[in-house]
Amino acid sequence: MGEREDDDELVARVAQGDADAFEVLADRHADRVFALSRRILGNDADAEDAAQEVFVRLWTRADRYRPGRARFTTWLYRVTTNTCLNMRRGTVEAPMPDSPPEQAAPDGDPETAAEAALQRERLTKAIDGLPANQRTAVSLSLQREFSNREAAAAMTISVKALEALLVRARRSLRAALAGARDGG
Repeated sequence: MGEREDDDELVARVAQGDADAFEVLADRHADRVFALSRRILGNDADAEDAAQEVFVRLWTRADRYRPGRARFTTWLYRVTTNTCLNMRRGTVEAPMPDSPPEQAAPDGDPETAAEAALQRERLTKAIDGLPANQRTAVSLSLQREFSNREAAAAMTISVKALEALLVRARRSLRAALAGARDGG
């Protein structure tokens, strides 16, 4: 099996019961599936459960993937999103993600670093306050490889609907962050 074997070939092999192909796909995509699950569900334990369920579905439903209709990653992230949303429907509203990755202050100034950490915390709290569909749209759009079309496909909504969710989410985030900055 070539190291550069593409996802479509691997999924076809998984559909035939090839455990080695499954392992390659799981290794290749586990971190991203977990990260997306974490963003949607808000905690590691639920994200691990969701990621596990996603890969069970990949193993048992690989034959449902249709190459050419969407990239494999779009299909996989749609399965991930649906799995997470189904988990959320069965539980109490979970908080959103950890803060974005820590970044050192450019000049190494502790005060600047503290302000950056406070801004990340405010952003995380603002995202926590978004409705689930807006939070999901924001989470998917943060995946750098997602176009609006692919994010919409992962949520099984139209591109216009995704864009409307993102506009509302950005408006809510701006208002929440402005209120937090003003002490509100």
